[in-house]
Amino acid sequence: MQGQHTGLQGILLVCANMTSAPHLRVLVIDDEKNIRTTLSLCLEQIGCAVTAVGSKESALDALAERAYDVAFLDVRLGLASGLDLIPRLIADCPNLLVVIITAYATIDNAVEAIKRGAADYLAKPFTPAQIRHVVDQCLRQRDLKLKVHDLEGRLREAAPETDLESESPKLRAVIDVARKAAASDAPVLLRGESGTGKSVLARWIHSLSPRSRHPFVVINCPTLSEELLTSELFGHAKGAFTGAVRDQPGKVEGAEGGTLFLDEIGDIPPALQAKLLRFLEAKEFERLGENKTRRANVRTVAATNRDLEEQMRKGLFREDLLYRLNVIDLHLPPLRERPEDILRLAERFLAFFARAARRQTPELSQAAAAVLLAYPWPGNVRELRNTMERALILWPAKILEPEAFPAHIAARQSAPKRPQLGGDFTLDAIEREHITRIIARTQTLDEAAAVLGIDASTLWRKRKKYEEEH
Repeated sequence: MQGQHTGLQGILLVCANMTSAPHLRVLVIDDEKNIRTTLSLCLEQIGCAVTAVGSKESALDALAERAYDVAFLDVRLGLASGLDLIPRLIADCPNLLVVIITAYATIDNAVEAIKRGAADYLAKPFTPAQIRHVVDQCLRQRDLKLKVHDLEGRLREAAPETDLESESPKLRAVIDVARKAAASDAPVLLRGESGTGKSVLARWIHSLSPRSRHPFVVINCPTLSEELLTSELFGHAKGAFTGAVRDQPGKVEGAEGGTLFLDEIGDIPPALQAKLLRFLEAKEFERLGENKTRRANVRTVAATNRDLEEQMRKGLFREDLLYRLNVIDLHLPPLRERPEDILRLAERFLAFFARAARRQTPELSQAAAAVLLAYPWPGNVRELRNTMERALILWPAKILEPEAFPAHIAARQSAPKRPQLGGDFTLDAIEREHITRIIARTQTLDEAAAVLGIDASTLWRKRKKYEEEH
């Protein structure tokens, strides 16, 4: 760098007086030895662990051996282009932050580097202060990713994970189309009863789309008046209505570059439908109380539990808006039409709530499983989730019986008929039923024997006999 850049001794002197940065693993990729040496020494002075290489091949070999946090990459690597190497580096090391360094800095080069995935751009000659600034920026980005990852983990602990796995041919067909739709910008309309997972599928579509790094913004259409919904969607100007004390952008602007999810679109007021149609067609809108036309780059996904065609025939929903929304139209089947998933979902919910309660995950008895399969689940997956949470809280035993469920679910007649006092059952059947229930609701065999008033060894023999007869 001497002659062209700040002198080596000067750089090291400045670096030596700089406070040490938290540890980062850094890969320096430059075909000029002097730059590799100087940059490496400066990075090491501020606490980085550095590997320096002079070619594309050596860089890929280094990444094959270990992961790095940051790569300083020269635009020109002999005859090779550093810009062409960016996607390969990130593919091999997804969390890598690439900083482009070049003596031929241009706006076009900078834009192209960012498009290809670079995190920053540093022009030669650079100073130690600039290097430290870039390192600090990379540290902040790394720490932010770690915090986001930690937050996602906490959210998974606070609510059951998104689950779009299914054994149902109907739902699997929907998911297959949704996966293909995610790659496009076409509007998607999700239809289905409440609780079938429309919002889950909307988030999944966004996560697979090219817009996944941008916001996913939700607006619940039935919750607000027409004026407030218009303001929520498009924003408002100061004084547009009582209480509008300042200019306020809407959800459309908040979703810039990402996805706007319009939940329960069938409840949107007719007067607002025209404004929404214009936005969908031209990506143009005005804030409430303002004449200035604005534009937004947003992909829309809408959901409804209503029959929009019937709403259209009644004059409650615009025909042109419906056809603009349903470029890709997906119908999520209710839970009763995919019985293959009921027990798997029930067990997943039980495992989740058991982890939250720090207890062993209970098992479903055959009778309980039969009851769950027989119930029609009008509230769909949401109702099943709530039922499993209730059962986990109120039923302390290791095996869940139908009695753990609300009465209207437990009473399903397709469940196996169980011996009851006063019924037409033998004494052996009544005894077996009573012993089985006591074992199910107690924690140990000794505890069950104490409740029954018999010796634990006697109870062990009876249980073994029942298991052999099963």
